[in-house]
Amino acid sequence: MPYNASDTERSARMIDVARLAGVSQQTVSRVVNNHDNVTPEVRERVEVAIRRLKYRRNRSARALVTRRTHNLGIVSYGLAQFGPSLALTGIVDEARRSGYTTSLVALENVGAEPLRSALDHLVADSVDGIIVIAPIEAALQSVESMSTGVPLVVFEPGAIVGSGNVGTDEIRGAALATRHLLDLGHATVHHLAGPFGWLGSAARLNGWRQELLNDRMHLPDPMIGDWTTRSGYAAGLRIAADSTITAVFVANDQMALGVIKALDACGVRVPEDVSIVGFDDVPESAFFRPALTTVRIDFEAVGRLSVSTVIAAILDGTELPAAQVDPEFVHRSSTAAPSLSRRRGTPP
Repeated sequence: MPYNASDTERSARMIDVARLAGVSQQTVSRVVNNHDNVTPEVRERVEVAIRRLKYRRNRSARALVTRRTHNLGIVSYGLAQFGPSLALTGIVDEARRSGYTTSLVALENVGAEPLRSALDHLVADSVDGIIVIAPIEAALQSVESMSTGVPLVVFEPGAIVGSGNVGTDEIRGAALATRHLLDLGHATVHHLAGPFGWLGSAARLNGWRQELLNDRMHLPDPMIGDWTTRSGYAAGLRIAADSTITAVFVANDQMALGVIKALDACGVRVPEDVSIVGFDDVPESAFFRPALTTVRIDFEAVGRLSVSTVIAAILDGTELPAAQVDPEFVHRSSTAAPSLSRRRGTPP
């Protein structure tokens, strides 16, 4: 017969922790349940005793008392991309810090059926709340029509902040990038956009377009990439062949790297001939040649906000608040005033 520890034995282990730390069992319980009304000195003593005795709190018993599992569900798509992957890191770290475990369901596609299946799986697994990282239009449309019975937070790039989502103001980020290039004196700004269907692509495209329209500047047709360096390189060859282009806002740093590489291969200098601004501020962007001017979004903060938002709803039973992460412009070496060595006119 398999051995199961009795409630008395579990209680004895907590007693041992309390005795070693010189506190009551109630204080130990407060520490393991992350209550605030414990002084840092007492919390440290209890945590040292827990580590020395290798005490393991019993989550099943805890769930029976609190009617919570302290487990958050995550539905994800697009983890190969910088933003979603970093948001997931923030979620897992913040959940752990808050005393929650996480259950991840990664989707290969985001139609209504697989998304519904993922949500049903997590609800059946008795999660206390769910966070959806699926930053494409199809996922947003699908999740808006679904009910889960537990608090649900959606990461929504470029969102107009509303209840139940964590947004990133990527429209403003794109406007900052475009404004920087216009302020340098460029006659217009070209754009290499991300793929259709991605919320971030649409937000960055809209921010670029609106900034040009606000200044009544010539609005070029955007080029379309697929987030990869290879697609940036292909676009860079087109840019190199058009001497009227002096400034380009690229929808992510990986494509910007490809653009810079193609321009270099064609003998077009950055920033002397063409200025480039990226988006995301990947860790490597400071080491591009030249170092990339870009727009930073703190995607780890997106993940942390998602967790704090859903936990607030779990604990209070209130409507999910809205949250937003703002962009930061990062000026490096890939932009400059337009050069006379490259034609500055705009096409008719």
